[in-house]
Amino acid sequence: MVWQAAENRYEAMKYNRCGRSGLMLPAISLGLWHNFGGVDVFENGRAMARKAFDLGITHFDVANNYGPPPGSAEENFGRILRLDLGAYRDELVISTKAGFRMWPGPYGEWGSRKNLLASLDRSLRRLGLEYVDIFYHHRPDPNTPIEESMSALDAAVRQGKALYAGISNYSPEGAAEAARILRALGTPCLIHQPSYSMLRRTVEEGLLDTLGREGIGCIAFCPLAKGLLTNRYLNGIPSDSRAGKAGTFLKAQDVTEAILAKTRALDAIARARGQTLAQMALAWVLRDVRVTSALIGASRPAQIEENVAALKNLSFAQEELARIDAALAMP
Repeated sequence: MVWQAAENRYEAMKYNRCGRSGLMLPAISLGLWHNFGGVDVFENGRAMARKAFDLGITHFDVANNYGPPPGSAEENFGRILRLDLGAYRDELVISTKAGFRMWPGPYGEWGSRKNLLASLDRSLRRLGLEYVDIFYHHRPDPNTPIEESMSALDAAVRQGKALYAGISNYSPEGAAEAARILRALGTPCLIHQPSYSMLRRTVEEGLLDTLGREGIGCIAFCPLAKGLLTNRYLNGIPSDSRAGKAGTFLKAQDVTEAILAKTRALDAIARARGQTLAQMALAWVLRDVRVTSALIGASRPAQIEENVAALKNLSFAQEELARIDAALAMP
């Protein structure tokens, strides 16, 4: 039986303009960093992608190195496109990235024109697509001129292999320089993807100002701080959690008593707002109009439903913001 998306999928989602471009992105986007790889249960990832689209999430974010193993998240999402979402391609914004190590030798990572364009070709083959909507340089390369990396993004757009160019993990100064170069080339920088959450606020130290000034959108990754800003760890580390398992991106040593004190205080504020901690954390990231979208990860469809429900209450009283700042300032 052919799957069909929910007819009411656009009724509850909020869409924000990405910088000064014409592109609208959902306030909540789905990232495929984890739980979509070759080691994961394919049908679970497929169910999450379906649920996300049914809830109005039109933006799916992947990268060449996502898995594990690297490349397998793109392969699995390509399979989901063939099975389910491909019929809705014109309703989707699909992004991928290059910059982390993918193959042996001197051309398998970083930001040379050789690496970026070869990586994009490989990504398109894995995804089964003729183009992606956004192609990112995943991380700055200290040994390659930024002009070369940006010219590769420009070439990807001019070749029709990407519709927009983006950057990720750039400093305020690097983002401003990338924007200047891309503007001169005729391919404006659409979007920047930094880490941003209540527990990681470095983007407030100049980056958001730069993006606002340059007219570049911002999509925040890890807005739930790898799961710390959920109710998962309020009472310690469950044995079946990410932090309770070896080899995951959240380590047990990251779940400190100081962090738990902050998250428990934040949870009390969230409950007073009628939200879960995760919902308040997403609403908090989206409180700044310069943030276009919050990029979530998920391990099951119910988590996506919970996160999208954050959009029911995006406003904060000044007293609430002050209480949040006080909780975050706890020693």
